[in-house]
Formats: sequence, C-alpha cells, structure tokens
Amino acid sequence: MDGAGRFADSPGRFDPALQSLLPWNKVFSRPQCAWRHRAADESEVRQRRQSGLCPAAASGAKREFLSAPVARLEGDTLSSTDTLENNPQPETAEGTHDHSHDQDQGHEHQHGPVLNPDCTRELVVDVEAAEVTKAYRRAANHYRQYARIPGFRPGKVPETVIRHKFASEIRKEVIDSLLPDRFNRAVNELGLRPVGQPQVTELSVEDGAPLHVKAVFEYIPDFSIEGYTDVRVEKPAAEVTEEEFQQEIERLRESRATIEPVEEDRALKDGDWAQISYKGRIQDLPEGEDADAPVEGQDSLVEIGGKETVEAFTHALRGAKPGQELKAEVVYPADYGEAGLAGKTVAYDVEVKAIKKRTLPDLDDEFAKEIGNYESYADLETRVREYLANRKRRSVESETKDRLFAALAERFPFPVPESLVQDQIDQRLDRGLRALAAQGMSPDQMRRMDFTRLRAAQRDSAAAEVKTSILLDRIAHEENITVSDEDMDHELQMAALQSREPLDTLKVRLTENGGLARIREQLKREKTANLLYERLPG
Repeated sequence: MDGAGRFADSPGRFDPALQSLLPWNKVFSRPQCAWRHRAADESEVRQRRQSGLCPAAASGAKREFLSAPVARLEGDTLSSTDTLENNPQPETAEGTHDHSHDQDQGHEHQHGPVLNPDCTRELVVDVEAAEVTKAYRRAANHYRQYARIPGFRPGKVPETVIRHKFASEIRKEVIDSLLPDRFNRAVNELGLRPVGQPQVTELSVEDGAPLHVKAVFEYIPDFSIEGYTDVRVEKPAAEVTEEEFQQEIERLRESRATIEPVEEDRALKDGDWAQISYKGRIQDLPEGEDADAPVEGQDSLVEIGGKETVEAFTHALRGAKPGQELKAEVVYPADYGEAGLAGKTVAYDVEVKAIKKRTLPDLDDEFAKEIGNYESYADLETRVREYLANRKRRSVESETKDRLFAALAERFPFPVPESLVQDQIDQRLDRGLRALAAQGMSPDQMRRMDFTRLRAAQRDSAAAEVKTSILLDRIAHEENITVSDEDMDHELQMAALQSREPLDTLKVRLTENGGLARIREQLKREKTANLLYERLPG
C-alpha cells in the first residue's frame, strides 16, 4: 500500500551515511528545552552591585600561592586538572568529542546515536514505484526549468543531462517530497509524541522502484499522573533571622575594610596581615621536569591564621618581625586548586617587609553613604533586610520546588528519551563553557578538557531536568495552563533589555530559530511549577 507505515520485526543498524539524506527537520521538530530554574539571580546580582550590597575583597590583598580560581560548571567543578592529559580515556570513535570553542562562535555537541530502548519505536515507510517515478519526473523538470548549462537554451536542456548533472540533488528532492508527510501520518496514527532526530537504518530510493525507509525514533511515553495533587513536600518558612542579618552586615563591613601599616615595634600575631616577598622552588621533581622555574611574588599580603592561608606560612610568619628572613616548606595537597603546585613540595625563602592591620568601619550614616545611595544607616538596614528577605524567599522556593519535582518523579516513574537527555547535557555544557570563556579561558584550554568525564558528570542532573519538564508539561495539560500574549510580550521586553537588542529584531530572530516556542513552553512550565508550589501547605 502506498505510503504504508508499519513496525519492523527487528531493529536495524544505524547508518550515518543515510541519515544526512533525510529532511528530518520537516518530520520532527526540535525538542523544547528541559526545565531549569531561571536565573532570577541575575537581577539580584545587578541590584547588589548597584546598591553596594556586593562585598569586594580586602583592598590590595594578594594570595597568589594560597588558592587558585576554580570555575564551576553546573553539577561539576572544572579546573585546570580536567584535561585529557591528566584524565586519559580509551580511544573510541564514539567517545571522541572535539571542542573548538571561540567566545564569539556557536558550538555544536555531537554524541553517539544512543537511544533509550524503553521509549523507542521502529517504523517502516514504503512508497509505490509509480509515486517515486512521478516524484523523480517533477524534480527533474524543476531543475530543467531553472538550470543554466552551456550549450543549451534555458528550459531546453535534455532530461538525461539534467538527471546526470543533478543526480544527488534530485534524489534528495524526491525524498523530501515523499517522506515527511507519510512518516508524520504513520507516527500520528500510532498516537505517539516523537522527540529528537529519527535514525535511519535502511533506505532505498531509485527511479522506477519503490521507496523503502526504516527508521527508529524516540517518543515521550504515556504514563499516569493520577493523584499528582496529593504529592506534598515540606515548605520551610522564609523569614530572615537576626543572625543572617548580622552576617550580611559584617560582610558589608569587611568589603569596606582598610589595610593600614602597624607603626609599633612588635611581632606578627594572628589577625595581622604580613606584607612579604617570597621565592620558592619545587622539590623532588621527576627527571625531565624544569626545576629552575621559581614560584615567587613581591609585596603579597598574607593573613596570619586566615582560613585561606596555607598553615605552613602561618606557622613560619607567626612571631616574625619586619626585616626578618625566613624559610618555609609547604606540602600542597593533591587536589590543590593550582595544578602546578598540586601534590608538590615547595621550599620558600620569605622576607617580611611590614606588618599591617585590617580596620573595619563603624556602622553609622557615613558607612551607609559609602556603601551606596542611602541617606542613613537605618535606611541601609531596611534595604539589607528587604534584600535578604527576597533572596531567602527565592532560595526556599527553588529548593522546595526541586524537592517537589523529585517527589513527583519518584511517584510517577517513566523512561526518559536519551536524545532529550543528551540535548540537555549539551545545553548545560554550553552554558558552562560560555561562562568559562567569559572568564578568560582560551579555546586551546577548552580543547584539552576531559569532556567524556564532564558529560558523564552532567548526566544525572540533565535526566532529572528532562523528567521534570515532561511532568510539568503533563500537569500543565491537566490544569489547562496557558501563556497569554501579555506574558510573552513582558518576557520578550525583558530579554531585549538584557541582550540590548531591539525588540523587533529579537522577535524576528526568535521566530526564525524556534526560540519563541521554547520561551512559551518554559513560561508554561514556570506557571505550572508556581501553581504546585502555592498549593503546598505551610
């Protein structure tokens, strides 16, 4: 029967050479983004900076050898040790993942064709030879009408010449004209919601012969959510305690602390800051490594007894006076943040140059005015309490929703399409890598990262996000939740302000790349999550 869709008796083998021929963008749409909490913290950070509520490090403090910056990727920590050199992996074709990140360029993650067998179906579509012949004739006539070939007048090129010169293009056009609608009809008759990109295992298409294609695809499984309104988790109180307020005020004081010289003749003690110069050499290096490169610094500030100060430095400097020269040997742990020092022993020569003390400002009106646009300390206190209340409310809401989603997932188990999980891993990695690029990580450093390990580390979180999205979509359908045009307009206006892009330009771009639909789906999920949260007692 022409265009018949049926299940195959046995799964076939994925053939990437066949895959590129098929117009799957016309068959299945790209799956929507999985659930993730929106970055409401961006406005919070901006508000803190503008109001002065974002404390900075003590002025002039240097701690080059004490700690190293560690970039964080959602669910995993990235550092300079996350490289293929330090984490060798077996060489497999499917595991290869080349990352050539440029800060201003897009990034595509390619992963192997792994599908979840618990939500995978295989479909066969056959088209009669007569229909294939008609499609070939239509495609050839199309190219004949517009082809410009030397020696022939436009529209007068022999069909045999056209078919020979444009053989691959005509074949693709035939597939494009015959497959998508038939495949969609066959899937719709099954009542399934396909996701991801189908994977072709068999394809046969020739003029005068039947078209035959076999493909496997994943779908969102059907499952019951009966009783979802009965799922409950604890909803903690969101009131700010006096201790939390005092801690925030203390952080603000520390952000305006000054480092001043100590004039009296005395030795260093805990709480002091030592201004030092140092030079160190790594001990017991393996043969072949450079032992002559020193670890050194000038006029660095070290807090005696500070929680971030290496204990060996505190021990050596405690009781010392300016002008004194000391020796210190530091054994750095294997997980130390600076890869060049991790697991190494370094012998330091240290010169104490000065003793300095850290002075905190008084909590008065002058302090409030220095922090930001506040008329008095009472005004600052009110704003700090408001800020803390909003932050804690968002934090409690986010954590409670996460526990609620986990409880729903446990109550209603179902298999998750692997293609959605892999897409979500890609999105998590992209967000993290863009953040690392913004922090100054070079493309070459990114290429050396151990992406096999990073992808594995992201998988559980990505799968949970996908499962949450599917659950929220089902509940939204049950609750008849919709997103109004006013909701969309507000969201787009906020996005235009954040991206500094004209609103009309943003709408055109999002319409072309499918972003509007993704935004609408995300807003619907947020409204659904808010509804479930508001229903919780407490």
